[in-house]
Amino acid sequence: MSKLKIIQLLPELNIGGVERGTKDFSSALVQRGHESIVISNGGIFEHDIVKDGARHIKIPIHKKSLFSLLLSKKLRTVYEKEKPDIVHVRSRMPAWINFYAFKRLIKKPILISTFHGLYSTPVYSQVMSKVDHMIAISNTVKEYIKNTYNVSNDRISVIPRGCDMDHFNKNQVDNDWINKWFREFPQTKNKIILTLPTRISKWKGVDNFIELISRLDGNVFHGLIVGPTSNSKLRYLNSLKKKISELGINKSITFTGSRNDISNIYKISDIVFNLSVDPEPFGRTTIEAISCGAKFIGWDHGGTKEILEELFPNGLVPLGNINALEEKVIKVSDKNYLTPKENVFTSERMINETINLYHQLLSTEQ
Repeated sequence: MSKLKIIQLLPELNIGGVERGTKDFSSALVQRGHESIVISNGGIFEHDIVKDGARHIKIPIHKKSLFSLLLSKKLRTVYEKEKPDIVHVRSRMPAWINFYAFKRLIKKPILISTFHGLYSTPVYSQVMSKVDHMIAISNTVKEYIKNTYNVSNDRISVIPRGCDMDHFNKNQVDNDWINKWFREFPQTKNKIILTLPTRISKWKGVDNFIELISRLDGNVFHGLIVGPTSNSKLRYLNSLKKKISELGINKSITFTGSRNDISNIYKISDIVFNLSVDPEPFGRTTIEAISCGAKFIGWDHGGTKEILEELFPNGLVPLGNINALEEKVIKVSDKNYLTPKENVFTSERMINETINLYHQLLSTEQ
């Protein structure tokens, strides 16, 4: 296949799924002999992108301001000089700047956007549909695009997100780590560990998880809530802790805060959950946990439903049904109960499908 020149656009290169994905995809393009350029306001992954053999062009396309649209001229100049085959936009503000850059471009590259979410402001978000082709990260997102922007089927490809199998795998957990974990969290020892990996937010179903733990035997089960709390959510976190005290389950549930050893936590967990009240666009934690060998339970909607239908249909529970959730946990936590299939949602698959799409779109244009 011919060598491609790809430009990816996103606001910044700091921590986050889209940012990490852009960095990994850029590295994969270079490894496969293509030329990769990333345009953003920079950030902690900028160094990695350059180290892996790509180029980074710093333009402050991250600010949600009308003045940012003035950067379209600078962006157009980059396109005229670089002459990319594909421009791939991954976020809305950069997409608006790009929209005006493209307007005055004589020879236009193919323009692709990835919908990473179910965007809540249709007018601001519609720019993501003003492209040659769209990538949806799940069928849930594809249906959202079709219904919201009246887009024809052939202009959308579903390419699911994937996880890095080098990081999320079934390799044994190091004994030193295990000993350190039980020193820090002795309350989890000899318990069936139930884990909800999520940032603290109302729509993420933390209160449902707390209610579930209150119904289970605290001598047998222990609940872990693993993830960060932003300053704006501290009041909500305090209300959750108050609820835990009122239910008398302080010893049965632990908030670990943000952790960088999540893959090991998945491995020591008996069941991992996604209980988001709103449908997840994809459900990254679902594939990560299953890749690490954990059983998984989630509500039957959104991206989580799509993943579990393929990998572990027995883990699906009717949305909001706490009684069914409790029954499912007791069933699934049995050591002899079925385990999920091998994860097929890998980074490798996502990268290959995206590059194949690029070639396909370029060949139909010629």
